[in-house]
Amino acid sequence: MTPKYKRIVLKISGEALAGSKGSGLDENFIDKIVTQLVKAHGMGVEIGIIVGGGNFWRGRQGTNMDRTTADHMGMLATVINALALQDAIEQRGVETRVQTALTITRVAEPYILRKAVNHLGKGRIVIFACGTGNPYFSTDTAAALRAAEINADVLMLAKNVDGIYDCDPKTHPEAKRYKEIKYIDFINRELKAMDTTAVTICMENKTPILAFGLDEDDAIVRVCKGEELGTWIR
Repeated sequence: MTPKYKRIVLKISGEALAGSKGSGLDENFIDKIVTQLVKAHGMGVEIGIIVGGGNFWRGRQGTNMDRTTADHMGMLATVINALALQDAIEQRGVETRVQTALTITRVAEPYILRKAVNHLGKGRIVIFACGTGNPYFSTDTAAALRAAEINADVLMLAKNVDGIYDCDPKTHPEAKRYKEIKYIDFINRELKAMDTTAVTICMENKTPILAFGLDEDDAIVRVCKGEELGTWIR
């Protein structure tokens, strides 16, 4: 089947990679994600992945640590997740490259736009680690930036909930899920499903955002085919 999207950036949170364990890496859950990624790749989708690091380190974790130091620790946590994904994908026979916004050449390539686009054109999955490489910016913002830079058709947010709600559905059972919301409305309503800076970057570059739940069967493959899951921001 011909996919709806030729090139995507998929944002996967660190918490998602922890699965039911809550922290660290859940190999069974990673296998489930990788199975879908390999299927989508087999359909001809060019895939860039941004990974978070919250399963190992998140913010300052209640300490008085300097923000810049804490953010650099978070960037390094994303490298662990990127290498884990790379290994799992390559065990399925799909070539993969990890590119980092911080220079760590013993384990990964530095992020270079032209090399990233070249890898995608050659059928390799590219995993972007270390966020933007700058403190005070989230991995959501990095995902929006990379999506704009590589000219992705869509930025996909693979989340632990099935879309974007008007309030937290975990604490408010009456929460209502949006099917679609405009960029500016998302920002004005101060919704927390995605970093405001990231949404602004997508708005300025006309990159549509699709937030969907990873719990649904074959969700990544289905959204690449064009099935309407989750919530659109556009």
